[in-house]
Amino acid sequence: MPSLWKFGGLTPILVTQRAIEKLGKDELSTRSAALSYYFILAVFPMLLFVVSLIGIFAGQNSELRETIFSALGHLVPGSASDLMHTVVSQTAKSSTALKLGAGILGALWAASAGVSAVVVSLNVVYRYTERRPWWKQKLTVLGLTASLAGLIIFAVVLVLYGEKIGNTLAAHFGLGHLFTVTWSVLQWPFLFAAMFLSFALVYYFGPDAPQPSWHWVSPGAALGVVLWLLASLGFRLYLHFFNSYSATYGSLGAVMILLLWLYITGFAILIGAELNAVIEAEDRNTALHASAMRTVERQMKAA
Repeated sequence: MPSLWKFGGLTPILVTQRAIEKLGKDELSTRSAALSYYFILAVFPMLLFVVSLIGIFAGQNSELRETIFSALGHLVPGSASDLMHTVVSQTAKSSTALKLGAGILGALWAASAGVSAVVVSLNVVYRYTERRPWWKQKLTVLGLTASLAGLIIFAVVLVLYGEKIGNTLAAHFGLGHLFTVTWSVLQWPFLFAAMFLSFALVYYFGPDAPQPSWHWVSPGAALGVVLWLLASLGFRLYLHFFNSYSATYGSLGAVMILLLWLYITGFAILIGAELNAVIEAEDRNTALHASAMRTVERQMKAA
């Protein structure tokens, strides 16, 4: 499979046009709305799963578990972050360590519902028919959910404690001030790498592709990450200056904000998949045409 960055031999404008046409045929807006419903059912179990993992390795009342919610304030727009913090904190505080430990698998299973919905939508986008046995698909979804939870923990730890980690490494190995400065710059590429890896894992393991190809950074992943970051930032700025959700929906304003942000997240994942699907389809058509031409040439030589 050739590099996706060659756009299948198409110009960027033509790729964009085909992706927009396919976007309408696949009803991407409707599918993103459906994903937001599954996401909101899965987001709290996902956070409980992450908190439980942190509790195992760092202690149930650790600073890391508390500061992870502060990090959500920079990620989830508006009062939605307060809603998530309240629900997960109350659930965690009302549970004993034994209950949290026993509930890890349950939280993982419930959180996987969002990933399962993404898998179904990706099969539609790529025009694949799901042929995996239900148990194999479920194991794939659970593995994806656990991997994404690990990447979330990695990203949060890097953002919150990146400077401390750099200082500790420099002091332990005697690397000096230059390493500390270099580390402070490199931690942000690591953060973006975690985001791209998340998209790569979803695009590789999600759809039931006959011959999947691994791409560390695909055009669809780049589009999805950039679109998600810009849309989340724009939505956050809008809520900061023109927040009308609380006035319109009252106490449900935080839920509506969370739903809309999850809709943006689902749309970013699917639109990136649409771009990759267009390029891969063109690559397959080119390969089939080349194979047909070689067959005709062999027949002509044989004659």
